[in-house]
Amino acid sequence: MQRLVFPLAAALTLGLAPFFPEPHVVGKLRWVFGGAVGMGAVDWFDLAMHGAPWVWLTVALVLETRRESSERAPRWMIGALAASLALAVLCVTVALAQ
Repeated sequence: MQRLVFPLAAALTLGLAPFFPEPHVVGKLRWVFGGAVGMGAVDWFDLAMHGAPWVWLTVALVLETRRESSERAPRWMIGALAASLALAVLCVTVALAQ
């Protein structure tokens, strides 16, 4: 569980910053799903920087789940993985809806 603290903190802070008027990564995803017209190299780099914490969190959750799969994966871990995937789907849905 301690292996997930830093990825989770990074995803909730750097991955969503700035928070208002909407998370920055949501705006970038909306732009990409809208055809990415006018996106420059800086915009792609910005998307990669805001998306990296979410990738890190997902990889950490998968590795932690595999690490404990010899026993039985704890319910909190399965729930955290499901919540991470649900948040990713929500971001993509919001980006597509607008």
